[in-house]
Amino acid sequence: MNAIVSKPWVLARMYEPDVTIVDCRFELGRPDAGREAFEEEHIPGAVYLDLEKDLSSPVREHGGRHPLPDPEQLSRTLAQKGITPETRVIAYDDQGGMYASRLYWLLEYLGHGPAYVMDEGFSAWKAAGYPVSADQPIRVPASYSYTLHPELLASMEDVREAAGRDDVIVIDSRDPRRYQGLEETMDKAAGHIPGAKNKFWKLLLDENGKWMAADRLQEHYQEFPRDKEIIVYCGSGVSACPNFIGLKEAGYENVKLYSGSWSDWISYEENPIATGEE
Repeated sequence: MNAIVSKPWVLARMYEPDVTIVDCRFELGRPDAGREAFEEEHIPGAVYLDLEKDLSSPVREHGGRHPLPDPEQLSRTLAQKGITPETRVIAYDDQGGMYASRLYWLLEYLGHGPAYVMDEGFSAWKAAGYPVSADQPIRVPASYSYTLHPELLASMEDVREAAGRDDVIVIDSRDPRRYQGLEETMDKAAGHIPGAKNKFWKLLLDENGKWMAADRLQEHYQEFPRDKEIIVYCGSGVSACPNFIGLKEAGYENVKLYSGSWSDWISYEENPIATGEE
């Protein structure tokens, strides 16, 4: 089963008892905008998870702008929303799947059962005439146990070591201008991790905002050998998650997320910085 699911697929399953739909809308620089949009209207029955309050932990000296949440705290948050490890979770946002993909990756990391990202997002759902609601259902708290999958996570040291290895590929998921160091809108230093290849995550979407099919994803990543370990990163460990999903959908098995990403890398003064094309 693919991770990316269509609006009709969601519509057909949205009221099934083992399904929980999670609204992940968020706007950087306007931290309350996603929750306000959810309270105004959302897919019926959906619950809301906030990138910074629920899907990240507080910022520290290292760890980047969106450090991973404490697994124990995240498991409690999921349980409060009535989610168990067996719940079929469908995540959506209105930002091309970037924030929903962060939740997807976190669920994979926790060893969760089936999880999906809805293609196109909330605006497309509403524009298609599908139901929306302002009602917030009462959720019966559940219990949530997890088994972490550390093989999905790369540390800063892993990335540093990857620069001298032929069997590891590092992919930068940011806009090419940020990768090349021509501009930097988020972080205090511009450029990229030396040796990293650039695959802007938005290239996974077509002109209508739909995800590529699996065969096109295979073409998209064809320059990368399948037998190598791949580490994806971005600015803060969020927009790399679509590339994590895309690579998995294209048949790559050894894919890791450098969760601290560029904002963590540059928090270590000794780490080198590259600019321009590799």
